[in-house]
Amino acid sequence: MYKSNKLLILDDEKIVTSTLKNLLNLEGFNDANFFNSPKEALNFLKQNKPDLIISDFVMPEMNGLEFLKEAKRLYPDTCMILLTGYADKENAVRAINEVGLYKYIEKPWDNDDLIINIRNGIERSNLIVSLQNKIQELDKANQELEKYSNSLETMVKARTEELSEANSKLNAVISNCADGIVLISEKGKIEAVNYAAETMFGLSEVMVKKMKLDDLLFSDKNNFSELFNNFSNSGIENDIYVKNAVNGNNIVTDISYAKIEPMNYYVCVIRDVSKKKEAQRLREDFIATLTHDLRTPLLAAIQTLKFFADGSLGELTEKQNLLLTTMLQSNKDMLGLVNALLEVYKYESGTIPLTKSEFEPNILVEQCCNEIESLAKSKNIELIKEIESTERIEIYADRNEIRRVMMNLLGNAVNYTEENGKILVKSNLNEKDYMFSVKDNGIGIAHDDINKMFKRFSQGTKNRRSVSTGLGLYLSKQIIEAHGGKIWLESVQNKGSEFFFLLLDSAIVKDKV
Repeated sequence: MYKSNKLLILDDEKIVTSTLKNLLNLEGFNDANFFNSPKEALNFLKQNKPDLIISDFVMPEMNGLEFLKEAKRLYPDTCMILLTGYADKENAVRAINEVGLYKYIEKPWDNDDLIINIRNGIERSNLIVSLQNKIQELDKANQELEKYSNSLETMVKARTEELSEANSKLNAVISNCADGIVLISEKGKIEAVNYAAETMFGLSEVMVKKMKLDDLLFSDKNNFSELFNNFSNSGIENDIYVKNAVNGNNIVTDISYAKIEPMNYYVCVIRDVSKKKEAQRLREDFIATLTHDLRTPLLAAIQTLKFFADGSLGELTEKQNLLLTTMLQSNKDMLGLVNALLEVYKYESGTIPLTKSEFEPNILVEQCCNEIESLAKSKNIELIKEIESTERIEIYADRNEIRRVMMNLLGNAVNYTEENGKILVKSNLNEKDYMFSVKDNGIGIAHDDINKMFKRFSQGTKNRRSVSTGLGLYLSKQIIEAHGGKIWLESVQNKGSEFFFLLLDSAIVKDKV
């Protein structure tokens, strides 16, 4: 039924489309069309109507939201699925609101779950087309009623049977849906639930309809009634807990909702994400264990290569020395990535303790600038320091971690500033709040890219692709926020960028310099 339908899959990464192609071939889908360019995909859509569209969100030519808007304009009845990262849920909500997205799926996906969603999406597209056909047939029937009044009763009966059959099919889909479905009145009264929702609540529909929302659902932030009162016409609420009356367990769920006009009812789809959350936790624990175990052999390899490179084990030729130096640097780069991954995991899991002490930030700024100065001189970049305070101040923070943030911001500024450029470093005090900033006159950052810069594995901007791990700014954000501070940036394209961090109520004025 599903395997002969036409699919369009768009992702700018060839490895993703290749993976999906292999998966769909194994599942027997015979007409799946794969694209790495949104423009090529749109050209295909102008000549071909698909039964389902799957699109990535972050792409260089246009993002997934822009592409799906164009696709929606061409084929408003086709179901669309958005592939997103975990941190892009906000974009998925925008897609639901602006495009009428059928579903979003987070990377990395579960293959079985993906295939089920593809099949459900195709069936939904077919049901929509079928329903539209029925509506067109009904319109035609109304015209015929004027011509054939004598056969009115027979024709109405026939059409009623057809609509009843379509309604039965729709009810069958709702009843057998794996996600819980709840119909709620505008005043918050539960009107109906499907079998999956009954299973989640551990109660029959009759019992559920007698209960209040707060007896069934709750959030760590506030009660569900308050969330419900703030509902827009459609959207997603994450990390909502369902109380199961049978075993007393709290099931973590994501709730998608949409308002039905003009009846002023809400349809809420409740998805159990507890297994996915647990799988994510286990995956992160595995990564942490793996990266930790990688450090020992890497350190051993680096030390061995150092023995060879410094001549301790015999004199080397020029070619041998070049080769060993390259190998040594590659191992150091790998060790740096492993250490960065470990630090990120520790901050995210809340297991890293901050070793706070009192120290002079201005002295630390001088030391960091001295370390980066040779790299700046190699590009003929002028490094300017503005230390506004005339008083000797100390701050109470983890010196090593604050140094890590400063060095990361300074290093990025040098890397993204062209030769003969300027970098301005500021260190100042506002009452008890300490602020540090780095300003460059480099290529700048596009407005759309600013919100992505502090996300994990961010790989540069539209103007310039980074070859780094994409963890530096993300880790800096974790460090500053662990101190109760704030980090942000301001940028104008082709004029430069300025990165700031602020440590609140951390400074202590000692005396005059």
